[in-house]
Amino acid sequence: MNFPDALFPQAWALGAFVPLVVVWLWSIATAPWRRLADSGQFNVWLGTVVLLVLAWSMKAGVKPGLNLHLLGATMFTLMFGRRLAIIGLSLVLAGVTLNGELLGRAGWLAYGLNALVLAVFPVLLADAIRRGVLRWLPGNLFVFVFVAAFFGAAATVMATGMLASALLWLAAVYPAPTLLDDYLPYYFLLGFAEAWLNGALITLMVVYVPHWVGSFDDRHYLSH
Repeated sequence: MNFPDALFPQAWALGAFVPLVVVWLWSIATAPWRRLADSGQFNVWLGTVVLLVLAWSMKAGVKPGLNLHLLGATMFTLMFGRRLAIIGLSLVLAGVTLNGELLGRAGWLAYGLNALVLAVFPVLLADAIRRGVLRWLPGNLFVFVFVAAFFGAAATVMATGMLASALLWLAAVYPAPTLLDDYLPYYFLLGFAEAWLNGALITLMVVYVPHWVGSFDDRHYLSH
């Protein structure tokens, strides 16, 4: 998913920093920092960042920009909410970008575009799915796990793949047949893998450490 510096026109890469900075300012100004004042919660948040740096570093691909890796955006969003998740995933991307720069494989020019595609978009989508579950579906533990966590993770990864493919096509980086045949279908496989992993992790946390999952409300999902 990570786009190299030279893949997109420079105007695209630099222009992406404008909305990204706006989102950062909103996230920093309104994030529930009191939650991270608890050393236990802060350690979990920081540990999630480190875990996802490792997950994002293990990627597969054959052409520049056409690589795949687990995302973790839905899990991060369900655990800490959209603002802390955006900040956390931005740090994850910074770690991956720094590692790529040290290895001579990537730079910072495409960071803004990558952050919008890999952090901002999936987090906002995962949060929208969570809000829809909370508002429109019955308050039930299995609804939370299977719809918000399992289905939400799959839908988020697939939608992120569609967005990445659309950007690659609009920028004339790769033709549509290449993306439709050799890239986009693998996102559907990745979506199921992420769904199973995300669903399993959220289930374990809800059962054993429910205070790690900030979006899980016992009164709503267990009272029925």
